[in-house]
Amino acid sequence: MLLLVPGDPLRPRRPDPHFAPEAGAARDAGWDVAVVDHDALAAGEPGPAVARVAGAGPAVYRGWMLRAERYAAFAEALAAREVTLRTTPERYRRAHELPGWYDPLAALTPETAWTVGADRDGFDHARQRLGSGPAVLRDYTKSMKHHWHEAAYVPDVADRDGAWRIARRFLELREDDFTGGLVLRRFERFTSAEVRTWWIDGRLALVGPHPDTPDAAVPDGVEVAALAPLLAGLDLPFVTVDLALRSDGAWRVVELGDGQVSDRPASVPPDALIGALAGQAADA
Repeated sequence: MLLLVPGDPLRPRRPDPHFAPEAGAARDAGWDVAVVDHDALAAGEPGPAVARVAGAGPAVYRGWMLRAERYAAFAEALAAREVTLRTTPERYRRAHELPGWYDPLAALTPETAWTVGADRDGFDHARQRLGSGPAVLRDYTKSMKHHWHEAAYVPDVADRDGAWRIARRFLELREDDFTGGLVLRRFERFTSAEVRTWWIDGRLALVGPHPDTPDAAVPDGVEVAALAPLLAGLDLPFVTVDLALRSDGAWRVVELGDGQVSDRPASVPPDALIGALAGQAADA
């Protein structure tokens, strides 16, 4: 198995410091490691981005987030070098963008409506599907939760102008990073910090804190029994699912993401993640 990680912008032959611990753990586990140029990938230049990748066979990427179309070009450029990403472009999009995973998990996650694009008419139709009450705004891949009151929390989706004011500010902050469409998720009150669970081929591999709260204790009894068969049906090779405990005691899905571009909190040892992925490789 080959692990691909972004190169250090200042020393491009070396792994980016953020991913260097995982690169080291992979080498210790007997993997090959190669660096790619993330800036070139993000700029739509996949050929130069993979110029330092040598060898052939299956690969896993651990790096910064990529748009689905950039990931597809990345996969194509690697294929030309006889390297195959374990996660296909279609599966990456399904995991990376909320519309790809929402319907199968609808019973376990807040009610959601979304647009295609960012026009106001589409946004109004999405609002009307939720009816009334508070919601959280995001796009297909990301929220602006660190700008909670100005660009994330919608006090009442029935307030047409107030909701659009939040949406406009969200679009201003996301700028060129805006992806897909506007997404409204019904607000639910959670009583725990988020927990990040890691799944490989539909099986739970790791449970740990969310990167936003890396030192938070993981609550006892994180419940995934209802989630496991739904994830198996999604047929995604490597994903994370962030869970939180709702005020009524139910564990709810806050987010699903492709595991290749999901951050690992420092409190989760890099060898634990690489060991789980090594098990995936052994089973392949």
